[in-house]
Amino acid sequence: MSTLPSTVKIVEVGPRDGLQNESQTIPTAVKIKLIELLTDAGLNYIEAGSFVNPKWVPQMADSDQVFQGINRRPNTTYAALTPNMQGYQRAMAAGANEVAIFAAASESFSQKNINCSIQESLNRFAPILAAAQQAQIPVRGYISCVAGCPYEGAVSATAVADIAEQLFTLGCYEISLGDTIGVGTPGQITELIARCKQRLPVSKLAVHFHDTYGQALANIYAALLAGVNVVDSSIAGLGGCPYAKGASGNIATEDVLYMLNGLNIASGVKLDKLLTAGHYISEFLQRPSGSKVANAKSR
Repeated sequence: MSTLPSTVKIVEVGPRDGLQNESQTIPTAVKIKLIELLTDAGLNYIEAGSFVNPKWVPQMADSDQVFQGINRRPNTTYAALTPNMQGYQRAMAAGANEVAIFAAASESFSQKNINCSIQESLNRFAPILAAAQQAQIPVRGYISCVAGCPYEGAVSATAVADIAEQLFTLGCYEISLGDTIGVGTPGQITELIARCKQRLPVSKLAVHFHDTYGQALANIYAALLAGVNVVDSSIAGLGGCPYAKGASGNIATEDVLYMLNGLNIASGVKLDKLLTAGHYISEFLQRPSGSKVANAKSR
């Protein structure tokens, strides 16, 4: 019988994946304060920025200043997304203590997102992984479109497992399975993780679900039952994907934590302080939080 984990690590992606798609300029000081409120809440893994070409993602143009301005906490990971060697070098100069690379499970999405094929993207990551290994910098891998693609529709679980295995073999210590357009359902996610577990240990898998069809919490629950104990989420449900039409935000960290608390799964995160962080960024953006828990608590 499947059992739930006793502890779950929450990977907070709001400051990067959550904010990257915002049209209004967000001051560096606001990003830094958000990160510090998140660490106050007990989150010890924050995706703090992205070293992509500012022409493509202008919201992340100040990631150097964000990393340099954070009041760093001990035993806390401040990670950066690095699509290429130049991005990796900038992340190192800014003081990131972990980096992430990203591939797609769909050829069309890979071309639209990073202008190359899946295989070309994996080849591009090899020098980053070699440099990171030498510098003892952990590398996390993302796979986009694991449950469906906005251009191709259905995505094969076998194709996802194959890319996960390749990222693991290249040296990624963990692979986050991303349902970029939020179309997955619990049965599909159970099957996907079962297929991936045939290629690499389940302890090396994480999940990253968007809530477009309202399935993200159910999908996380299915992943937990399948043995996954690392969950990506975004404060106040911020985010989407600039290359995935109709993709709504990530699952809100507040909602994930409320579910984990209800299941007696420890995360080390305090809900009241998390709500403070969500309220702060939602107020700055001048719109309601994307978290159902935050909205229920504020009534």
